[in-house]
Amino acid sequence: MTKKLFLLLALMFLGCSLAMAAGPGTPNNPTDGGQWVAITAGFSMAIASGLCGLAQSKAIASAAEGMARNPGAATAIRGALILGLIFIESLSLYVLVIIFAKVS
Repeated sequence: MTKKLFLLLALMFLGCSLAMAAGPGTPNNPTDGGQWVAITAGFSMAIASGLCGLAQSKAIASAAEGMARNPGAATAIRGALILGLIFIESLSLYVLVIIFAKVS
């Protein structure tokens, strides 16, 4: 088991060193792969939005179940829910900011 793990780590380090060995290029050069920036930005925003939606629906369902089981703790659950939804939503906003910074 440890030999396989060591081999995997060695291959990862070798692959990373080869990937980072490329010289710097201009981001909008078509021969350098710069045309894919907008497409990958769209995919990353779609993935972030989809996962945020799933996480928010799970948080709301759990909060509703918690409030139904213990109505006395509804205010504390509601406060934790709102804070959690803010943190979840910030993920998609950070992705959006990064996309605007890279595509522009």
